[in-house]
Amino acid sequence: MMTAASTPAPAQFFLERFGLTERMLEQIVGTAAARRADYADLYFEFSTSQSLSLEDGIVKSASQHVTQGVGVRVVAGEKTGYAYSDEVTVDSLQLATRTAQAIAQESGDTRAVAVHTAAPAHDLYTLTRMPLDVQVADKVDLLNRIDIAARRHDARIKNVMASIGVEQKLVLIVSATGAVVGDVQPLVRLNVTCIAEEAGKRQQGTYGGGGRVDYTFLLDDDRYLRFTRTAADQALRNLHAADAPAGTMPVVVGPGWPGVLLHEAIGHGLEADFNRKKVSAFSELLGKQVASPLCTVVDDGTIANRRGSLNVDDEGTPTSRTVLIEKGILRGYLQDRLNARLMGMPLTGNGRRESFAHIPMPRMTNTFMLAGDATPDEIIRSVDRGLYAVYFGGGQVDITSGKFVFSASEAYLIEGGKITQPVKGAMLIGNGPDVLKRISMVGNDLQLDEGIGTCGKDGQSVPVGVGLPTVRIDALTVGGTQAA
Repeated sequence: MMTAASTPAPAQFFLERFGLTERMLEQIVGTAAARRADYADLYFEFSTSQSLSLEDGIVKSASQHVTQGVGVRVVAGEKTGYAYSDEVTVDSLQLATRTAQAIAQESGDTRAVAVHTAAPAHDLYTLTRMPLDVQVADKVDLLNRIDIAARRHDARIKNVMASIGVEQKLVLIVSATGAVVGDVQPLVRLNVTCIAEEAGKRQQGTYGGGGRVDYTFLLDDDRYLRFTRTAADQALRNLHAADAPAGTMPVVVGPGWPGVLLHEAIGHGLEADFNRKKVSAFSELLGKQVASPLCTVVDDGTIANRRGSLNVDDEGTPTSRTVLIEKGILRGYLQDRLNARLMGMPLTGNGRRESFAHIPMPRMTNTFMLAGDATPDEIIRSVDRGLYAVYFGGGQVDITSGKFVFSASEAYLIEGGKITQPVKGAMLIGNGPDVLKRISMVGNDLQLDEGIGTCGKDGQSVPVGVGLPTVRIDALTVGGTQAA
């Protein structure tokens, strides 16, 4: 197993593992970048992932998987040809190259390419010890400690489900420009779900976190205990929660993970492919007011150790901090190479893919709203009757219209400017662009989520981060079972 100290540079690793040379890479990418192609690249991946899960007081599963392969992309105009193979040989690379060219319907003479290794622009997650180096027995012990801690926290906790996932991914991108960029990407995640039962009622709570961090991140300051207690308290609180009100009312959204509302309802609509094709609610609105002047939204893939951060994106472009909305004005979109070229806009380092078997597309990294001037207490006191949404479960959004539906797994009534009764079953229903304009107060308490986000798009999943300060939305439809 590779340790942090012994892990080779990605270029060296892939050349040695698959018996390749720089000359071979030059010939293959040169063939892919045929005369009439606009762009071509190779994406090599070697990934090791490990997962363990506990339920009913027993560690029921532990697995480790290794995947490797290469993807070849040829871009001509708006057409993209993509082919991949989990067998990395010169023959398979040449076959994938011919297939990608055929899909893109472009071919021609080999282009002369001289490859050169380039250092990543960032160093966001250099670790002293790779998470995979930690013994499985230590991870099993942690899961057992979580189970014991949750049950000791309250006798009403009847079941605990916990999982640990760690990953180490080596990638190498060889582009038609000749740049060879590699990265070693660690990832750690802990999830805890507690089931509480009382008087025939059952409720659950879920919490967790992680990032591109050392495994000790879960242990530092008893972080795993905080995750466990938070999940347990959420389940216990919902045992006595009232039914959520229904109707249109002011909604205060709490800091941190509730930024997933921003991610889904707004973030996807700011990805370049949807805007180039004019199917986003934000299409052709650059430079125009799309939100309250209190709102500044950024996507930042350069925050050290964050789950959504990368030294380079999956096209070899350095990640960056991109201002999407500035004081309510739409300033930019999230770009990959294809869409940036076709739209005549600069790259933002947001070309992402799930694996070598997937084509890259513009995706978010860590997306959040900047802090404002109001205190959380001031925001709560400003609401006579409304809803305070602290934690979110699932949701869905229509990119074209911006309409969304989200479930609030932890929420409270606000009555007379005070947080009172916990409620369950609250659904937030609205329109992303419309909600942005209804934000009347933004807190000074920006928080990023703990590191659990996974974003899906066109069948691909990638790790992301979200964040939000406390915000007041003046009017939002709440779906519940009680009349407001």
